[in-house]
Amino acid sequence: MKRFTDLGMARTRVNSKPKFKVGLDAGCLKELSSRVKYTGNSAHKRNPGDFGLDQVSSPRPDKTLCDGAQIFEKEVASNLLKEGVLRGLVSEQSRNGFPQQIWAVSSNGIPLEAQLENQEQGTYHGYPLQSSSPLWDLVIERWNKQNA
Repeated sequence: MKRFTDLGMARTRVNSKPKFKVGLDAGCLKELSSRVKYTGNSAHKRNPGDFGLDQVSSPRPDKTLCDGAQIFEKEVASNLLKEGVLRGLVSEQSRNGFPQQIWAVSSNGIPLEAQLENQEQGTYHGYPLQSSSPLWDLVIERWNKQNA
């Protein structure tokens, strides 16, 4: 499989030791998936699509872009966030009952990471993982093993 080459943008910080939360039952995951919300972040968008975000004239060079993962619709990003929860791809670390990270895989096979933005509202923004990330294969493997 060809790996995502984040359109020339490279993240400088890579989470090399993810801690996936284990032992969550389906009911707990379903309830959590109903509470998480995707808001997005214009720093990860070259084309803001229907996210309702302002277009950044000069994106930061350390940000990966969702455009490379072909995610241009907020509903698609939101569904991936919820699907990541339903499949149990959530971090052990949490804030106010919301996981710090949620992982998913796009329809074209690119692993994604969502970061908690607001722990009171349960809102997240996400981005494609860099192909050199040690999480790349792990997220894909876990995604494929889990049934939603």
